[in-house]
Amino acid sequence: MLPLPFSRQPARLTLLALACLSGHSAFAEEPMQLDSLQVSGVQMSEVEAAREELKRVPGATNVVDMDKVVQGRVAGVADVLAYQPGVYAQSPGNEGVKISVRGSGINRGPGSHASGTHILLDGLPLTGSGGTPYELLEPLWISRAEVLRSANGFDRGALALGGAIDYISHTGYTAPKLQLRYEAGSRGYQKRSIASGQVLGDFDYYLALTDSHTDGYQDQASGKGKGIAANLGYRLNENLETRFYLRYRETEHETPGRLTKAQLKDDPRQAAAANRSIDAHRDQPGSTWLANKTTWQIDDDATLVAGLAYHHYPMDITETAYRGGAYRIRVDYSDISGTLNYTRRHSLFGLNSVTTLGLRSTTNLPSSKSKETAALPIDVNGTTYPAGTLMRDYEHLGSDNVLHLSNDTELAPNLWLTSGLALIYTRREAEVTWPATEDRLNEHSWDYAPRLGLRYQLNPDVQLFGNISRSVEPPHAWSMLWSSPLRFPTSNQPWSNRQSAAISLDNQTATTFEVGGWGDSMLGQWELTYYYSQVRHELLTVEIEPNVFAESNASPTVHQGIEAGLTSPLWQGGAAGALSLRQAYTFSDFHYRDDDAFGDNRLPGLPRHYYQAELRYDFANGFYTGLNTQYASKVAVDYANSYYADAYATFGATLGYNAPKGDWQTWLDLRNLTNKRYAATVTPGYNDNGTDAARSTPGEGFGVYTGVSWSWL
Repeated sequence: MLPLPFSRQPARLTLLALACLSGHSAFAEEPMQLDSLQVSGVQMSEVEAAREELKRVPGATNVVDMDKVVQGRVAGVADVLAYQPGVYAQSPGNEGVKISVRGSGINRGPGSHASGTHILLDGLPLTGSGGTPYELLEPLWISRAEVLRSANGFDRGALALGGAIDYISHTGYTAPKLQLRYEAGSRGYQKRSIASGQVLGDFDYYLALTDSHTDGYQDQASGKGKGIAANLGYRLNENLETRFYLRYRETEHETPGRLTKAQLKDDPRQAAAANRSIDAHRDQPGSTWLANKTTWQIDDDATLVAGLAYHHYPMDITETAYRGGAYRIRVDYSDISGTLNYTRRHSLFGLNSVTTLGLRSTTNLPSSKSKETAALPIDVNGTTYPAGTLMRDYEHLGSDNVLHLSNDTELAPNLWLTSGLALIYTRREAEVTWPATEDRLNEHSWDYAPRLGLRYQLNPDVQLFGNISRSVEPPHAWSMLWSSPLRFPTSNQPWSNRQSAAISLDNQTATTFEVGGWGDSMLGQWELTYYYSQVRHELLTVEIEPNVFAESNASPTVHQGIEAGLTSPLWQGGAAGALSLRQAYTFSDFHYRDDDAFGDNRLPGLPRHYYQAELRYDFANGFYTGLNTQYASKVAVDYANSYYADAYATFGATLGYNAPKGDWQTWLDLRNLTNKRYAATVTPGYNDNGTDAARSTPGEGFGVYTGVSWSWL
């Protein structure tokens, strides 16, 4: 529950009632005897309050309640983001989930830093100039997730094509005094968690420890992780609250590599030969996120929120084979981020209005450095370089700074106009410090992103909306080095003499039109959205040789689609229970606009049709059972559209029990009942000329998972 000083709902209802009464009496010609009116405020949960807040956004959003998600296996954020219209989230069996919103990061591999969507923790930036790491996204630490698609993440400083995803931590107000949870299942899967949260006067805390292990679906795919999260809040007075956050986590997982379609059909559990031969793996030896957020309720109409976050995330990667060998990269990233948001309710030309002024800044610290060495002996032009040979030292630094101003004005009863303008200043620096060269990339750029939207409350159960906006996404600093055609020596160059220049990349920009609505009807709670984006300089990554990737600006592209969700109460039987159906469908049409090489070809990497559904029966005594399905259409695996991964459909089932007091629960989660062999994700190539290249990461086969949770409330 929200702390009382920051929950003014009862007071607002009382003031509204008094205003209505005084207005009525002012226009009455004669004194009137009014019946007594009693106004009472009902305290909303934080999830309910978040849903109400996002209803003020003139566009498509999602709120994920973790109380629903934890009624089954929660291995990673793919489980969190299931059944969400407009969101594609698929896991290759480890934590490197591929997340795409409206085609953002469409061809990024699942094991790399995510791009195209701005990720936040408790409203503070996690995404930096190098993208979004994933090891700190432990889902058991959060109470909810908020997805604000495209420009709808504007007020959180998110200007990327995919918008924003905000993972909100538990606090002492949302967590039980003590909670123990254990999950186990197929292929050695185990997950343990112990957590505690309480409110102690003006102080509240949440503390959680988790650890997990899996042998993985494929060979060479085992993984493990452990970490701690803390959230400490203190109310200095009725108008001022400060909150401190800590996340620390270590992860290790092997990387099995991608398979051809033939390999996937023959034995999807095999690993790519090159990955197996070099013991490919990706370790995050200890990532730390420290943050503070302070909220000052200046008066009944104005709020100021200031945040500061420090993020340290080293990596040790041995993944890629080339030139007869393999490389090992050790990266030591550090970022510091700051946010400042001022919101005020006021009158504008006599109309109700809300204005927000915000600043977001994320900067790599100078300590961010990378080292590349030979993991195995490498033979180049007859010269053998032994394992451990230093290949490159390099730096890739950057900063993103966004100043945004927005306003919501009620033009007429139930009709609101939303307007905004953001300025973004980016800096990118890249340099190879060994072998020494004179090539150093140092770029600074300004850009802008306006937005304009309308929302109309047709009736208490239906809202319609529309908006037009511009998005801006700068390139990753590391991609300016790794995308260079001079990264590798030519056939007549010795290794030590190769050039190591960086390349310049333009900001990806897009103009997006969106229209839709949401409501409650006889069919249930529904939402429906259509969007159309004209994208320029789209940052697309392509595999130029096995496990070697380059990023470049594409010719003009189009992203358009339909996003639909429906939750239907099919039958309400009172003491006999209830039957419900939830569905999510996303249609995606992403293609070139008259490209010189590929014409109007589809962009590879995502299915055009993606559908998820669950039919569930809840018994009055706390038992529940459900059947679920997931369907994805075929996926192009290269830009030439010369080859496709097959369409697939999977089915699952759940059976569980939630105690009426809410103190304990248990569940059985069956995944992929038919043991379907399919590609969960595709990492595209340039032009495979119709050959069956190794582009697919297999989805998990049939699995049985169970768990139990006990809480001291």
